[in-house]
Amino acid sequence: MRFALAYALFAALATLVNIGTQDVAIRCYSGAYGVTLSVMAGTVAGLVVKYLLDKRYIFRFKTRDAVHNGQVFALYTLMGLATTAVFWAFEFGFDYLFHDKWLRYLGGGIGLAVGYVTKYQLDKRFVFRSWEAL
Repeated sequence: MRFALAYALFAALATLVNIGTQDVAIRCYSGAYGVTLSVMAGTVAGLVVKYLLDKRYIFRFKTRDAVHNGQVFALYTLMGLATTAVFWAFEFGFDYLFHDKWLRYLGGGIGLAVGYVTKYQLDKRFVFRSWEAL
């Protein structure tokens, strides 16, 4: 139970970083493709935060060196492509349907929650395991 709570808390924190970064980005630039750029910025920010938290506190994974860390992060990112597609589908879908910033963020939050459930299984099986350098 403690593990699930920690994972949920870190997922919520990464979601707040993601949505917060989007909000800052859209306030800084709201021109052509502003929403798309803000979603991309939020995705990157949330990805980095979630990777650092998952690696250290969820999986207690230690990388050998900077190169190994880069390989693990690349694999972590690769495993997140499908879940990112789910997140983006929800967020852009809510944006298309409702044309409201707060409902777009709600869609993003729902998409992230769905994605994180799947992402945990992928990370456990393929990313944070004992493996040789790629």
